[in-house]
Amino acid sequence: MTSTEGTIRLTTAQAIIRWLANQHIEIDGREWRLCGGGFGIFGHGNVTCLGEALHGAQEALPLYRGQNETGMGFAAAGYAKAWLRRRFMFCTASAGPGTANLLTAAGLAHANRLPMLMLCGDSFLTRLPDPVLQQMENFGDPTFGVTDAFKPVSRYWDRICHPAQVIQSLPNAIATMLDPAECGPAFLGLPQDVQGWSYDYPESFFARRVHRIRRQAPDAAEIAAAAAALARAERPVIIAGGGVQYSGAVQALTAFAETHRIPVVETIAGRANMLATHPLNTGPIGVTGSDSANAVAERADLVLAVGTRLQDFTTGSWTAFAPDAQLVTLNVGRHDAGKHMALPVVGDARLALEALGDGLDYAAPQDWVAFAQAERARWDDYVAANVRPGNRPNSYAQAIGVVNDLCDPGDRIVAAAGGLPAEVTANWRTLQTGTVDVEFGFSCMGYEIAGAWGARIAQDEQAPERDTITFCGDGSYLMLNSDLYSSVLSRRKLIVLLLDNGGFAVINKLQNNTGNASFNNLLSDCPTIPEPVAVDFAAHAASMGARAETVANPAELAEAFRRAQAADTTSVIVMQVDPHEGWTAQGHAWWEVGTPHVTGDDRVRAAHDAWEAGRARQRRGV
Repeated sequence: MTSTEGTIRLTTAQAIIRWLANQHIEIDGREWRLCGGGFGIFGHGNVTCLGEALHGAQEALPLYRGQNETGMGFAAAGYAKAWLRRRFMFCTASAGPGTANLLTAAGLAHANRLPMLMLCGDSFLTRLPDPVLQQMENFGDPTFGVTDAFKPVSRYWDRICHPAQVIQSLPNAIATMLDPAECGPAFLGLPQDVQGWSYDYPESFFARRVHRIRRQAPDAAEIAAAAAALARAERPVIIAGGGVQYSGAVQALTAFAETHRIPVVETIAGRANMLATHPLNTGPIGVTGSDSANAVAERADLVLAVGTRLQDFTTGSWTAFAPDAQLVTLNVGRHDAGKHMALPVVGDARLALEALGDGLDYAAPQDWVAFAQAERARWDDYVAANVRPGNRPNSYAQAIGVVNDLCDPGDRIVAAAGGLPAEVTANWRTLQTGTVDVEFGFSCMGYEIAGAWGARIAQDEQAPERDTITFCGDGSYLMLNSDLYSSVLSRRKLIVLLLDNGGFAVINKLQNNTGNASFNNLLSDCPTIPEPVAVDFAAHAASMGARAETVANPAELAEAFRRAQAADTTSVIVMQVDPHEGWTAQGHAWWEVGTPHVTGDDRVRAAHDAWEAGRARQRRGV
């Protein structure tokens, strides 16, 4: 490293790390380093140059050693969610399979609109040693390789072919990750030779910079049109999505709903926008929702969707609303605001809600509010009975109820994929806003532990006295459990509820619900498994350094949970749950899945006919 007046000679890798270390962000009047550090696994494609640069920046950018690259990406996503997209982590992987392993995590970050920076090794730019170890050769296009596979799952993509390119590429990547409308993962391919090439960078490039996330004001004409539509409504409902939290609009949403007396329903990503006890909180909506929210949604004549991309689990594949209901969307993203012939308001959720409320002399009719509250009361009664221990064989809902009763209101709850997202969404009673992370944008098995590890890192920066609690099924645990070891090594305490139902039970449930016989989902129904072998999950978790115990029932789970709360290290609590009788039976909207139009099985044919009958309410739109 040398310098002359006004410039400093650095390698490409050194410049990237030096620049990242000098980026900061202002959050609620306090400045933080924008990048919280990174997750890394070294190989020949990133250890000699990027590894050298990271070694010298350990204090500014701590590097967490991952166990596999997919888990690293999930951890980075969990970290970004916990920071409400205002800070991010980078992931570095070697060329070849190490980089390819990040593809699933990039898809998760893209679907959930989460910032994550990927710094991945790539083949030599000179091509002099080709073909090299782990190179994916494309015979007709030598520039096309593994890193190109990240283009559809990245919001920003670049391959650094010269050291000077980072002067433009890095700011562009950060601008994308911090843009409320364009937010998502950024990918930089770093050819192995270019990482070590040097360049005389202007010293001004590395000056300390403080970023602030832009708030886009809504268009006055769009606000006026939305206000006019709302003023005509007799049965309005607000759908609160994850964007409400990302824009810091939780209080604005609550104030708007209270002022105009409008029932609020929550999406999966928007869980914990309102406390469970708020009189206008009508419950979660959709396929994994509540009878209360779905009853209100299907009768509403105006649907005000705030900060949601209106995924099919929210809309019941567009059957959850009356066909003639007016859809008004408040969203910072033009793409999301314009869905299904909606009346769009493009802008920041908080600013849009405040602007929409200014001068709006409107309150929903009292009988409409009373209807929503009566429906919510009935749903609360159902949930109370549903989570009660002893009401049936061990279930997800019972475990959720135990944790809900014993956890601190500020503890962070994590779930993803399988049956647990539906069960948590339906049965969890929000104790404090912004405390629930149910990853269902990509519905990614394996996020449960890795994502919780990333969330725990973020939580230690914000509220270290709180716990990070993750609900994990046996299928997800077997798919990706190694970051349990990461949490132990890094002393980032997790409480893992490992609920074992003997396979992929929620897909078996879907299989059965569509008339199909159980096949290849539960271990007991796999024809290639002559005799299932039970996994000793507690022993496995203990072998990675976690406290682990197996409990027989919810009462024992409660005692084990108290011990986990008192412990200073990661704990795993294993309980078997029933794969057939343990499900939440109410609260579901219609969901479109492909069923066979031709079959020789009468049960499959009958299920197909019944499923198709639900299509009658499907809203036509684009």
